[in-house]
Amino acid sequence: MLRKLISRLFRPSRARSGSANWRRLRLDSRATVYAVGDVHGCLTLLRDLEAAIVADARDRPGPKTIVMLGDYVDKGPESAQVLDHLCGRPPRGFQRLCLGGNHEAAMLDFLEGREPLAAWLGIGGLQALYSYGIDPNYLSTLHKSDAAMEKAVRKAIPEAHKRFLRELGLMAVSDEAVLVHAGLRPGVSLKKQNVEDCTTIRMERIADDPSRRRWLIHGHSPVEHPTLVGRRLNIDTGAVKTGLLTAVRLSGTKAKLIFARQLR
Repeated sequence: MLRKLISRLFRPSRARSGSANWRRLRLDSRATVYAVGDVHGCLTLLRDLEAAIVADARDRPGPKTIVMLGDYVDKGPESAQVLDHLCGRPPRGFQRLCLGGNHEAAMLDFLEGREPLAAWLGIGGLQALYSYGIDPNYLSTLHKSDAAMEKAVRKAIPEAHKRFLRELGLMAVSDEAVLVHAGLRPGVSLKKQNVEDCTTIRMERIADDPSRRRWLIHGHSPVEHPTLVGRRLNIDTGAVKTGLLTAVRLSGTKAKLIFARQLR
């Protein structure tokens, strides 16, 4: 049934004008920064990792910032609940910055009418809809047209979540590091990196760029363990499948990995 629904709804894709407005953020050079990998609807893991970050930061002076690297929704069971959590206040004593990933871009593209529902469902959006209490198969039996059914889905997503998606960052930059969802196109300046590269590029297929003076911290491409290649660190440890969510603490030129784990 789902496959037929996706096939019926599919239309050619259009440009991501909404996510193109995502901002480039500047990190406080004095801050201890904690970057968090892909959550994908795993709220318990996120809460556990935040608790571990708070414990790690307890005796560290100065400002502290948590940077979420994107892909909060889809695949896992609690996308709506993760967005609720991220729309709320960060842990006491922390600032929290949230970057956009390709799954947020797909969700936003659907919500703002640039893409059909099928484009989002095709990359794991069905689990996200279930987390909102939405069953698109059932809705398709209630509405006479695809447009009416999609309108009902859009209406069911809270306005706070839509606003959160529109206001995400594209990358976060300090003097020592660049934090981004998927990676950067080698040989291209930060100002010229586009949304498509920053949210979908697969860095394991691209040689590390030795000319880049900053560390590059990213997720998007699941690995069993955090993987360091040259000056590039991938911390997407596939939380929804492995039960392992990873963060890295950045302080000056030093780094420390922090984990939250659930048995599968």
